[in-house]
Amino acid sequence: MSAPFDDLREKCGIVGVWGHAEAAKLAYLGLYALQHRGQESAGIASTEARNATDAIHTQRAMGLVADIFTPDVLAGLPGRAAIGHTRYSTCGDSGLNNAQPLTIECNKGQIAIGHNGNLTNAAGIHQRLEAAGSIFQTTSDTEVILHLLAQAQTGNFDTALEQALRQVEGAYSLVLLTSDSLYAIRDPWGFRPLAMGRLPEGGVVFASETCAFDLIGARYERDIAAGEWVRVSWDADAPRIESHRFAPPRPLRQCVFEHVYFARPDSQVFGQSVQQSREAMGRILAREAPAAADVVVPVPDSGVAAALGYAEAAGLPCRFGLIRNHYIGRTFIEPSQQIRDFGVKLKLNPVRRLLEGKRVVLVDDSIVRGTTSRKIVNMIRDAGAKEVHVRISSPPFISPCYYGIDTPTKQELVAANESVEEIRAAIGADSLAYLSLGGLDEAVGNRDDRFCKSCFTGQYPTPV
Repeated sequence: MSAPFDDLREKCGIVGVWGHAEAAKLAYLGLYALQHRGQESAGIASTEARNATDAIHTQRAMGLVADIFTPDVLAGLPGRAAIGHTRYSTCGDSGLNNAQPLTIECNKGQIAIGHNGNLTNAAGIHQRLEAAGSIFQTTSDTEVILHLLAQAQTGNFDTALEQALRQVEGAYSLVLLTSDSLYAIRDPWGFRPLAMGRLPEGGVVFASETCAFDLIGARYERDIAAGEWVRVSWDADAPRIESHRFAPPRPLRQCVFEHVYFARPDSQVFGQSVQQSREAMGRILAREAPAAADVVVPVPDSGVAAALGYAEAAGLPCRFGLIRNHYIGRTFIEPSQQIRDFGVKLKLNPVRRLLEGKRVVLVDDSIVRGTTSRKIVNMIRDAGAKEVHVRISSPPFISPCYYGIDTPTKQELVAANESVEEIRAAIGADSLAYLSLGGLDEAVGNRDDRFCKSCFTGQYPTPV
């Protein structure tokens, strides 16, 4: 059976490394730190990056980063520059042909690209290009960028890149590798994160989250700005770093769900600590929706930080009453005699001694379809809890995301179709409360309206 979990799927993670003798190995370690952002496939492209004739070497495969990049595979990725990508598909089929980085050879030379996000107008561009004779090798929206780049009527690569980027809409943080340059690019709305860091030896690195820098000993320097590309090339033996604004300024619309759920708590995303944001969500939730209870229990792993904040504000102990199995695969062989809630039991197991006879506040980051929440509440009750009060550290999830999150349709989102009381009854909780939109803004410091909250409001900043 497939894993029947109710989780939202992480999008993708990207890394770039310039100016290190083992660039591919550092990219591999960066991807390892970003594995939570995509567990479907991964790939690395590398080059010596000394002149325009240097070849780009690429390795891509289905599976987890540590399983794909063995010492022998990494040995086939030489060079002082590399980009990497780990994927969960939000646009395009699951399969090796859609694994990234995508690599082409065209009139602009060899190009490799890794993309985190989703292009909202890719289908229309795809149809136009196909009608004009373009042949697509994948069903990924990322390939549209490569076709636009190849077809640009200019021999100047930077101009061609700018022309291509100005034709696409939606969310994109990109790492793009040529034979002699590495580009880090962020869309004009700034939907998806992309950070820049420096290695102790002077090399330059880019990553979706700063936790990737920690593993390779890099120092966070700054975020790539919305509508900016940073190009790294050589100036003798030192990296030359150039910045260019390729699009006019737009209102920032950074994905607030990075702070709610997707990013690792030890990362700094959009310039602020994810752990601090989540603890603040929990503290504000305790203020907005207190409960008469004995213990606060997080749904691991994404509910932990908010539960700590809730417990602190409520003056209650926080206990790990649910233990997560981190080593489950993508498919399972279920016994012929069906086990109730088998999928959730594979993932979570209660600590009965902490739950028996207790009034429990169960803290989670979101409710999507509601099926998993119901099963977890059942599990807590079966372990002997006297009451279960569910607290969600984000507002009701009422609309699909079109900017790089794999979300169900609006018809499948329980909060889009049922009231809070109806959801409470459906999941079997004694009470249910969500963080308010104002509380979320307070937690992430959104005083200047720079976050995208479309999944909570149904209001989108671009045509979808």
